[in-house]
Amino acid sequence: MRPSVSVILPTYNESKNLPIAADRITRSLSDYRHEIIVVDDDSPDHTWEIAEHLQEKIPQLKVIRRLSGKGLSSAVLTGMGAAEGEVFVVMDSDLQHDEKILPEMIRSFYERDVDLCLGTRYAKGGSTGKWSLARIGISRFANFLAKGLLGLPVSDPMSGYFGIKRSVYSETKNSINPRGFKILLEFLGRSKENLKIEEIPYTFQTRIYGETKLNNSVIKSFFLAILDIRFGKWISPTFLLYSLVGASGVLVNLVGFLIAELCKFPEVQTGISFLDPFSLSVFFGIELSILSNFFLNNYFTFYERRYSGKNLTFGFLLFHLVSMVGILVQMSAFHFIYHSIFKGWDGASELTLKFSADIFSILTAMVSNYFLNSNLTWSKKPELKS
Repeated sequence: MRPSVSVILPTYNESKNLPIAADRITRSLSDYRHEIIVVDDDSPDHTWEIAEHLQEKIPQLKVIRRLSGKGLSSAVLTGMGAAEGEVFVVMDSDLQHDEKILPEMIRSFYERDVDLCLGTRYAKGGSTGKWSLARIGISRFANFLAKGLLGLPVSDPMSGYFGIKRSVYSETKNSINPRGFKILLEFLGRSKENLKIEEIPYTFQTRIYGETKLNNSVIKSFFLAILDIRFGKWISPTFLLYSLVGASGVLVNLVGFLIAELCKFPEVQTGISFLDPFSLSVFFGIELSILSNFFLNNYFTFYERRYSGKNLTFGFLLFHLVSMVGILVQMSAFHFIYHSIFKGWDGASELTLKFSADIFSILTAMVSNYFLNSNLTWSKKPELKS
């Protein structure tokens, strides 16, 4: 008989947790015809093999071992594509999602006709459990951004624990980004109609085995997902993320420039007509921004291709080398704007004119810096021989 509920479990290195999770889910849904679909991204610890052995005990368990196309959101979509139920439930297999609320989630569909039901940590009665203050702060901030930028009417849009009608999945699946960070965020942000939503509070449990997968790559993926859902129709989210780093570099550049000016950094003669007089204040601001941009891009924007160890020095030198063109562009633009366009302006102090010229020169150089650094510095990370 066809199951009415399909539970999707994306897994990666969860061989110890999966047997416990599958048993708990089976017990919790004993009153419902259900299936459990394990979608494993070819885990090194052979989670997929453990899942196959579990089929002897839990015949309604199915296993999909993916050898390519890895990622949480795409794994969930793969599971949904193979599911037979009318209601899909997505949850983690690491025992942190409380399976005790599963029956209430299912009842919300059949008794209250909701389109989407999510387990929330932030509604009354919910809790983040034993999270540290730092992790609570990160989660709260992520929820604040998601709700603010996307206008989502739920308390916990970053939840990875939710149920959704097959019909809603069918209507939305073609617009979902399979590389998205949180699949719930994708369904909420890209749904064409106002969904009838219900939230059920639960307490986030403590992981028993394995380690959390929260890292810089996850944080970056979150920002990419938010930008893609909000602005993806018009501009690349990766470019926007890079621009955010660049914007921080602009602030660092301006602060460095002001510090140097207040410290009376001199102007020097280089013998190059279009650079003279050479402003050491501008140069100091540029160097600080290069250092800042490299580390932010290396450990955030291009985290998966980041330089580390011995390669870190090489990466910075390469970044600095390709940025020299941007430096020349900025210095030339500053010289032209300050000494030609602003020449003879009355009513403004010398510092104001220099500061304004520096802003325009920074914006001019940003275009060339983006092209060079995104296409050369991190296009392919070279391996240094030891």
